[in-house]
Amino acid sequence: RGSSETLHVVERFTRVDPKTLLYRFTVEDPMTWDRPWTGEYPWVATGEHLYEYACHEGNYSLANMMRGARAKEAEDVKRPDR
Repeated sequence: RGSSETLHVVERFTRVDPKTLLYRFTVEDPMTWDRPWTGEYPWVATGEHLYEYACHEGNYSLANMMRGARAKEAEDVKRPDR
């Protein structure tokens, strides 16, 4: 159904402790919902690097791309004209 021109979203980021950031959002759109609603998600720090997906477009399919490339290489090795 979507939202209307009256959609209003408030996002808050709160540091809960040195390793946790709480993301909380409240959505209000009287033309779409009867009352505002809120969601939240704790983000816990890890020792790993986090990369923006938009900068690494192929990451989700990288394993399959590599698997396909290895299969093609194996086929090329088997060909007698090589």
